[in-house]
Amino acid sequence: MSIRFTAGAVALGLFTAASVAAELPTTSLTINGNKLTAEVATTTATRATGLMNRFSLKPDHGMLFVFRYPQPLSFWMKNTYIALSIAYIDERGKIIDILDMAPQNESLNPSSGPALYALEMKKGWFKDKGIGVGATVNGLDKAPKAQD
Repeated sequence: MSIRFTAGAVALGLFTAASVAAELPTTSLTINGNKLTAEVATTTATRATGLMNRFSLKPDHGMLFVFRYPQPLSFWMKNTYIALSIAYIDERGKIIDILDMAPQNESLNPSSGPALYALEMKKGWFKDKGIGVGATVNGLDKAPKAQD
């Protein structure tokens, strides 16, 4: 079974993108010495909304999607206006995939294996920082846990 979430999935109309963003906690992560700040999506609604309807990201800022258990994940970019790169991360904090995603594209971008986390950053961020598959994401243990 594949879970389909996105920076641009419909959030059941319960929240606007701005109100969800205002409510999300943040966490600090480090990958190969590169620090970043991530908003943390831990519920079905916040994971479905993701980064949709946003037009920019601050430098070294992104969104961390947290799931209850490792599973195959697949994201798309419906209603997402920022070109993004996504890193799928396993339960040990190792990056198993890094994929580039085009704005407003409904093509699926699946993980190659079970992932517990997905980290979306501005397109090219991982490449620009020299981060590749196999890198460890530090700080995930301090991130909020999945709520549902």
